[in-house]
Amino acid sequence: MMDAETALFGVMGHPVAHSLSPVMHNAAFGFLGLNAVYLAFDVKDPAGVPVAMRTFGIRGMSVTLPHKEALLSLVDELDPMAEKMGAVNTLCLKDDGRIIGLNTDWCGARDALLEAGPLHGKRVAILGAGGAGRAVAFGIREAGAFPLIVNRSREKGEALACDLGADFCLLSNFTGIGMDILVNTTSLGMHPDVDTMPVQAAVLHGGMVVMDIVYNPRKTKLIRAAESLGCRVVDGLEMFIRQGALQFELWTGREAPVDCMRKAVEDVL
Repeated sequence: MMDAETALFGVMGHPVAHSLSPVMHNAAFGFLGLNAVYLAFDVKDPAGVPVAMRTFGIRGMSVTLPHKEALLSLVDELDPMAEKMGAVNTLCLKDDGRIIGLNTDWCGARDALLEAGPLHGKRVAILGAGGAGRAVAFGIREAGAFPLIVNRSREKGEALACDLGADFCLLSNFTGIGMDILVNTTSLGMHPDVDTMPVQAAVLHGGMVVMDIVYNPRKTKLIRAAESLGCRVVDGLEMFIRQGALQFELWTGREAPVDCMRKAVEDVL
């Protein structure tokens, strides 16, 4: 039940019907007995988001595709890491009306991959050069890995590679040779387009760790192909939970009930 004291939070993107962020965050609010609600907002033009947050008192927003880069110029202040990465996935409305842009994706990606093994010195192919690709690339770079940016278009891919001091490869030329880890940061394979995958299975090999940031469905076509070849796999759920827990703590100042959040999402998936 909402009342005049209910704190408002939400996720913005286009589309957002697939998002399980409301399930995860509302479960956490309920578990801790907080008078708060988390809603989904399908936003085509992000320019009006700061005004909407101030007008309706929305204390925090998650930012998903395709707005992670557009929000950089719309917030009042940027967290240094978000500014460095060039992508925002978290908005915080302060008591003085300022909106702060942050990024928790990079921590979520790094920590999820570390569950599969060390990153230091590993060669990591990152598919995609959008906001999520930037976050993953900076995250693994912070952990001492060497990213290779793989993208369909040269201009955007080379720009990210240049920012990182990393190598670039056109998707059409990518073979997977020499790669220890492959991470899909595109939306290919996401519900409802579950029969697509960002690369051909031929680029995968048995010694590779394969991560897909798509979490709905939990087992994407890419993850299923990797499992069939004996790859170690990391599905998108772990990154999703970890970055969401950090958002929750930024917004509420409370320790996130991670097990509760994970179970809520797992039950739906």
